[in-house]
Amino acid sequence: MKHIQLLEIILYVDEQEVSSTFYEKIFRRKPDLNVPGMTEFILSENCKMGLMPNKGIAKILADKAPHPDSGRGIPRCELYLYVDNIQDEFDNAVKCGAKLISPIAEMNWGDNVCYFSDPDGHILAFAEKVK
Repeated sequence: MKHIQLLEIILYVDEQEVSSTFYEKIFRRKPDLNVPGMTEFILSENCKMGLMPNKGIAKILADKAPHPDSGRGIPRCELYLYVDNIQDEFDNAVKCGAKLISPIAEMNWGDNVCYFSDPDGHILAFAEKVK
């Protein structure tokens, strides 16, 4: 799809400040945007991740979709991130207080992967191709 220029994944979060601090530690960098209602991290040349408070998106959704608070703590998405050194990312995630779901393991699709959850229950996976 050459017509898509940029991918931005937006996670709905309970507390923007808590999630911003968590991901700042996970990514080891300050957000590229951090204003009331939205935090953004540029993850690669054409991929950003945003953090939007549940209450903010609820205003946009109005009564057309369930309030995001009703899904609090339920895994609603997975960020699957290919990294240079999975052990470094695993150690950093543990240090940052991410909840361990699954330690580093070789998967049948050809990746070594470990799984964590963030403060809102979103799944965070770090992966590298099996060599």
